[in-house]
Amino acid sequence: MTNAADLRVEPRGEREVVITRSFQAPRHLVFEAMTRPELIQRWMGIFGGWSFERCEVDLRVGGAYHYVWRGPDEARMGMHGTFREIAPPERIVATEAFDDPWFPGELVVTTVLTERGGRTTMTMSTLCDTTKVREAILNCGMEHGLVPGYAILDEILASQLVSAGRTS
Repeated sequence: MTNAADLRVEPRGEREVVITRSFQAPRHLVFEAMTRPELIQRWMGIFGGWSFERCEVDLRVGGAYHYVWRGPDEARMGMHGTFREIAPPERIVATEAFDDPWFPGELVVTTVLTERGGRTTMTMSTLCDTTKVREAILNCGMEHGLVPGYAILDEILASQLVSAGRTS
């Protein structure tokens, strides 16, 4: 099981936020869990009464993704973007914006997966348009959603390893 100590959210420079998290699984499995809709829907943002209403991924350069969550009291949150670079299973670069923007512009998110000894470290660098947007992201409390989501992802990855006959 994971805890907040497994996750690092840190500012870098004037306009970046860097999220780092390790998973006890090979990077090809982590990459799949981050790009296949049927897996994304099982772990991303589904806590505290939130669930997926829409999860679309066109995983190709120029392709788009769109996620929509439904929450308590019919709350709704959507996020979308376009893939700029895809290098399976090690790197994804995509834009990110919310359907109901709470900050101007869009983000550019670069996710790098590095594997060592069957353990994968995810480094997700988010480049913001301005320092003000970066500060809003750092202060939004996103770790409260990331920690439980990544804990579920840990469980999914562990079950895939067991299914493949590779336990650690």
